[in-house]
Amino acid sequence: MDTAVQTPTDEVLMLAYADGDSDAFSELYARHRARLFHYLLGQLRDRPLAEELFQDVWQKMINARAGWKPDAAFATWLFRIAHNRLNDHWRAARHRPAAPEDADERTARLADNCTPELLADEHAQRLQLRQALAELPPEQQEVVILRLEQELSLEEIGQITGVGRETVKSRLRYAMDKLRARLSE
Repeated sequence: MDTAVQTPTDEVLMLAYADGDSDAFSELYARHRARLFHYLLGQLRDRPLAEELFQDVWQKMINARAGWKPDAAFATWLFRIAHNRLNDHWRAARHRPAAPEDADERTARLADNCTPELLADEHAQRLQLRQALAELPPEQQEVVILRLEQELSLEEIGQITGVGRETVKSRLRYAMDKLRARLSE
């Protein structure tokens, strides 16, 4: 007799939450909070602003729970909310602000479980990659972060960003070419 307990999918949890199960929300939050915050922080490069938008995204998710339908993966839907919130932010700001002058120090202070020996070498590599990412156009930056850091499929990225799979592929290809060229300097 198989007594293994099956872990509910995000979609099952979201349906349960929409029906009033607060424990289901807690599980969804635990599963997605780190990835969502990292995505926002990567786009904004400003921790307090990322924290503010992070809260906004969860609030929008809470407000929309009753109308949620499992047409797409929960994570795709959540990241689509985040993408739209970022677009609202950029539209309101009318431009993408430059990274704060202490952005490199902020990035270096992000939690890292590496040993001190590995930290110095990896820090230099991460800094170089972050600088190269910051030089990409926003659309290319976003697809790189969603693909490499969030490990989403091209289809999921297309759903989140509102463009077709081929556009996502094109943006990703151009971004990777630019990153390779920049990192090989």
